[in-house]
Amino acid sequence: MRLTLPRWSGTLAVKAAVFITVMCCALAALLGVLVHVSVTNQTVGQARDLALARLEDATAAYEAGDPLMPGAGVDPAGLPAPLRSLAAAGDRGTMVDEHRGRPTMWAAGPANGGRALAVAVDYSQQARTIEGLDRAIGWSSALAIGATVLVGAFAVTRVTRRLHTTARVARRISAGDLDARVNDPRTRDRTRPQDEVAAVAAALDSMAGSLQGKLLAEQRFTADVAHELRTPLTGLHAAAELLPPGRPTELVRDRVAALRTLTEDLLEISRLDTGRERLDLDTEELGALAERVVRASGTDTAVRVVRDARVETDRRRLERVLGNLVANAHKHGRRPVVVTVDGPVVTVRDHGAGYPQYLVEHGPQRFRTEGGAKGHGLGLTIALGQAEVLGAHLEFGNAQGGGAVARLTLPQTPPDGRTTDRE
Repeated sequence: MRLTLPRWSGTLAVKAAVFITVMCCALAALLGVLVHVSVTNQTVGQARDLALARLEDATAAYEAGDPLMPGAGVDPAGLPAPLRSLAAAGDRGTMVDEHRGRPTMWAAGPANGGRALAVAVDYSQQARTIEGLDRAIGWSSALAIGATVLVGAFAVTRVTRRLHTTARVARRISAGDLDARVNDPRTRDRTRPQDEVAAVAAALDSMAGSLQGKLLAEQRFTADVAHELRTPLTGLHAAAELLPPGRPTELVRDRVAALRTLTEDLLEISRLDTGRERLDLDTEELGALAERVVRASGTDTAVRVVRDARVETDRRRLERVLGNLVANAHKHGRRPVVVTVDGPVVTVRDHGAGYPQYLVEHGPQRFRTEGGAKGHGLGLTIALGQAEVLGAHLEFGNAQGGGAVARLTLPQTPPDGRTTDRE
């Protein structure tokens, strides 16, 4: 089994690792100081007791006139000055100091003539014991901190990985993929403890399912209404053609045509909503295709080819996208309207007031127009949907000199899984 190390990119993981490290270091330092102080006090206490006991023996021998034991003497060389002064004042004391390059425990007391009787006890073994203890505390603290940080990082990373998965699914849902689900293992197995991350994942999945159900119901309603209107509209259109010539007849025919166009747009949007549209690919010259679209629109749109390009795309859908953009530019903008072909990028610009701010930020919205403009907001919605089917990127903006700019960037290769065989 291969262990994959986590990527340390999340702020939560970094903060948790820093917190765990700081707390481990603080705890290790506190425990180390306590152990060091305790052992040092015990070791020094034992050496002090030994030195004072020898000082008692040396004092008794000195007062009896007997020879002093090895390590004892009156005003010996190397006796620390503070301890010498203490003994000269009539008091006893102990002190650790270097003597002949070795740690030594001194014990001193008063002697005749204001001199000091002192005993030196080798303190090297005790000093090495304390040094070894300090090294052991340091190494064990480092190992304990490292192990704790690794275990804590692993535990925190598991949580942050689940949070990243939840955030990634949320972004997919906001981008329109309503089939995306977190499917956290804890939410599927009710016997496992449910933590906060599992609760968030379950809530997100529930929200996505509810949103998807409502959207599908709306799409079915739109498609059903459009289908139901199609049959009576066909009959109404045929009846309008039988009316005698005149202004009232023209008004009726105009309204019937508008209603019929709206119904066809709703049907096209319902098909785009299903996500099952298939491409009929062919190789097209973008410059020639843009000129055909402009001629079919019957408008005085200018076509400017900076750099022509051959692309493999669905001609009918691409014409639908460009046709809607040109029609929208003439309907809501002002002349001149210019279509520019620059490689795989086609730009449609007018010189009107520009796109509304909501459209630039969030894209076109159905049945929403700005500033009392006529229309249903379906033309740009259809253009955006057909561009997505083509695998193209359609963005809306406003030119610095005024006017709306729609930029369509076609892919270099057709989208996978949407190509149909030509017969």
